Amino acid sequence: MEQMSSQLSTIMPDCTCASPPFDHPKADIILRSSDRVDFRVFKLFLALASPLFETMFELPQPAVGTSDDTKDGLPVIPMQENSKILDTFLRFCYPSTLAEDPSLDNLIDIKAIIGVAKKYSLDLIERRVCQALVNSKVLEAEPLRCFAIARNARLTHETITAARYTLRQPLIPTCLPEIDMITASDLLALLTYHKQCSVAAASLLVNLDWMTNHYSNPSGCNWLLDTRRVDRWGASSEPPICKCARSHEAKFQLWKSAPYSWWTTYMEETFELLRDTPSGDIVRSEVEKTIQKVRDVGCTTCSAHVKEKMEEFSNLLALNVDKATASIKLEIDRDFRLPPVVGSGPPKEKKKQRT
Repeated sequence: MEQMSSQLSTIMPDCTCASPPFDHPKADIILRSSDRVDFRVFKLFLALASPLFETMFELPQPAVGTSDDTKDGLPVIPMQENSKILDTFLRFCYPSTLAEDPSLDNLIDIKAIIGVAKKYSLDLIERRVCQALVNSKVLEAEPLRCFAIARNARLTHETITAARYTLRQPLIPTCLPEIDMITASDLLALLTYHKQCSVAAASLLVNLDWMTNHYSNPSGCNWLLDTRRVDRWGASSEPPICKCARSHEAKFQLWKSAPYSWWTTYMEETFELLRDTPSGDIVRSEVEKTIQKVRDVGCTTCSAHVKEKMEEFSNLLALNVDKATASIKLEIDRDFRLPPVVGSGPPKEKKKQRT
């Protein structure tokens, strides 16, 4: 008998009590986590947070029976969630004066709490967790994972926001924990969106009207252009402003004037990167290299204003890149209804009424 009791205790370890505030002696119900941690909580708080809990508590409570049904005279409800997840979502249910909202700064916790919030119809908590999902810190680090979680949870705004953040990284899908959470159609839609944004960004190099319209005339670009008068063979009787080389490529001509070669190199290298990362962020990140190149050459004329002017220009280009990609829509299935249960079969047709 003692041997059997020892085996049972090994299989089913004793329950432990949760940390405050879920250890209150006047609590009126116990939620037991999957790893056997008992949370002594108040029905009122849970009922106010979730209509599902409210309905559950209105049902007749089990009669006092085995120790698994009750503990210390309180009903025990077994939960499928582990103690970490249970602790997190219960803190959202409690008033802030009793338990502060937990910080959600990693995708594992966010994914789990979104699932729990949907399961128990915790709409307010779901909205709070969704805010954590579109936190810029989380999105910048792992936008593709955020996209998968948001799409699986049928969160429209969060799905679109995460898709835009994927533009900041080359979209080469790798193995990620949430890859099974999205369909092949979802991934194809994201890849198509990424490609269309790349095409939209590339159009800014084909047509520089966005730039000439901003600067209005050559004098607005005197930091960039060779405005000396030249003859039809490209010779000039005026001395150059500086010794920096000019580019005479037709696609970079501004008001029929030749810009500095260091600027055209910046444009070519930046737009090459925009093919894989069509985001204004990549534009700004590249400008520092150009500033340093100009200073390394030792041209005192260009070095004097290259930082101010190129940072201003990179912001202009970044703004137009983001404007161009903003017009691209994520063509994803907007029917966010839950899929039918496997094996349920097609819906039955209604019988026609006899006339």
